Amino acid sequence: MVPRGKPKRGQARLVKTPREFLAETVERNKTKPFRNKHLSATFLGTASATPTRKRGMPSIAIKYDDLLLWDCGEGCQMEMMRRRIGSGSVKAVFLTHLHLDHFLGVFGLVKTLGMARQRRIDIFAPDRFRKIMDAMEIDPSFFSTKEMEVGKLYSGDQYDVSAFRVKHRNIDSFGLVFKEQERTRIDTEKTGALGFSQQNYVDISTQGETIIGEKKIGIEEVLVCVKGRKIIYSGDTVYDERIAQIAEGADLLIHEATYTEEFADLAAKNGHSTARQAAEIARMAGAKKLVLTHFSRMCSNDVLEREAKELFENTLIAKDGMKVEVKQEKWA
Repeated sequence: MVPRGKPKRGQARLVKTPREFLAETVERNKTKPFRNKHLSATFLGTASATPTRKRGMPSIAIKYDDLLLWDCGEGCQMEMMRRRIGSGSVKAVFLTHLHLDHFLGVFGLVKTLGMARQRRIDIFAPDRFRKIMDAMEIDPSFFSTKEMEVGKLYSGDQYDVSAFRVKHRNIDSFGLVFKEQERTRIDTEKTGALGFSQQNYVDISTQGETIIGEKKIGIEEVLVCVKGRKIIYSGDTVYDERIAQIAEGADLLIHEATYTEEFADLAAKNGHSTARQAAEIARMAGAKKLVLTHFSRMCSNDVLEREAKELFENTLIAKDGMKVEVKQEKWA
């Protein structure tokens, strides 16, 4: 790190930190500076079809700088309050399909935001949702309904949300992708090993290169690419190997696991997956972590977990209120 001592009387302050120099450099190169941000997924509801005493209707809160809701089942607002997640912070809601257990909570959420005179939010949903909202006669001043479609849907500061189709009965159904954009930063280990001085930082940030001894060092030699984090949510789906391709290398794969293998035929009939099938997708994708959700009340957590871990060890069984942090790798 470049020292930042106070200048002597009558002497101009010349020093800056590597981060400040990098900000100037990337501006000149028309890129954005990297800023490591907190990323997490909080499970607000993990049941399928009907709630239980311990599990509410499907909803996941994705927190970056912004707060995003993936599905918004009945009781979503109450669970947000219990977990100290402010509904007024929601920037956008993404409804994967129009089965009641996945979207009944959105009406109350919009009403609350309207009464509190909060800013508008975007609601991404399959096409028929617009007609449902019109029929409910909810004041449209505080929300904007946008059609869910394959591809990029929404962009925030340093991230994008996109959708992909999944197979769930005969209804329009989608999965979701949160993808953090890649960034570059100065690798202080490299600059330290090269023996960078204060003047070297000045030169490389203002000129794109510097001289150490007789060797010229270009800025590309001390920049490092920081890989963007990725979260995948399957929504409701049958076993579908295409999801593994989309989830390749995902930091977190959230996959429905409505049934155990005992009910595999029922899973196929109802357009759902088993825990073992979800684990197979995670294994094929090379995901770093798998979280199972959307459970039938007929199935035991212990059996769901055991069957998944036979194929993919790093598996968690989601519980209402569970928060999963997605850590930033040092660099890639």
